[in-house]
Amino acid sequence: MGYLDGFRVTFKKLFEFPRLTRSYVKNEGGKREKPERLHGRHVLNRYEDGMEKCIGCELCAGVCPARCIYVRGADNPLDNPVSPGERYGFIYEINYLRCIHCDLCVEACPTEAITESKLFEFSFTNRSDAIYTKAELVVGDDGRPKQLPWEDWTDIDAVEANTSAWMRATAPNGAAEFEGIVAWAGELGYGVKPAEQGQSVDAPATPAESEPEPAEEPADDEHAGEHH
Repeated sequence: MGYLDGFRVTFKKLFEFPRLTRSYVKNEGGKREKPERLHGRHVLNRYEDGMEKCIGCELCAGVCPARCIYVRGADNPLDNPVSPGERYGFIYEINYLRCIHCDLCVEACPTEAITESKLFEFSFTNRSDAIYTKAELVVGDDGRPKQLPWEDWTDIDAVEANTSAWMRATAPNGAAEFEGIVAWAGELGYGVKPAEQGQSVDAPATPAESEPEPAEEPADDEHAGEHH
């Protein structure tokens, strides 16, 4: 048979019913509910007063294993600062032909400036569209990502509020004492988002778990001294 052996599973599954795979059709139930920490298209966040969180430190570019991020910082103008720090991100680009959505840039950012949204449906008609610029990545005055012509936003209302879900993990470095403690800044349009529940939160008991277990009956005295 040779190379045909590799098609055994393919042909076997071809005639199995019911099938678990369902067709993807926009606006007709084809989309599944996205996990809260899904890695999607990036955004550059702003503080509640409108100032940008990015300080141009280039840590995200340095940690990126795919080398898809290009950042250049510049000194803040004294008369009209862009960010609260001394510097801001003057140039910020992400090449989505290279990005692997590993989220290392999000973990490396000291100011929670870059996070990943839950938007992942975008296709490009040319290579230049795949390079997102700072103007395309910075959130708008309402705190929402900026919609680009090649992005599908049919479920934006369900995913936009979870843009920074990864940053709101409740147990940094696995330390349970930090669970539920807010340790992040507010965001434009959303304020300070609540903490996620940690793994140590007690799950609601099921009826079977709530019933007390019957006590064990003591062994008969006549067999207590026997050895086998």
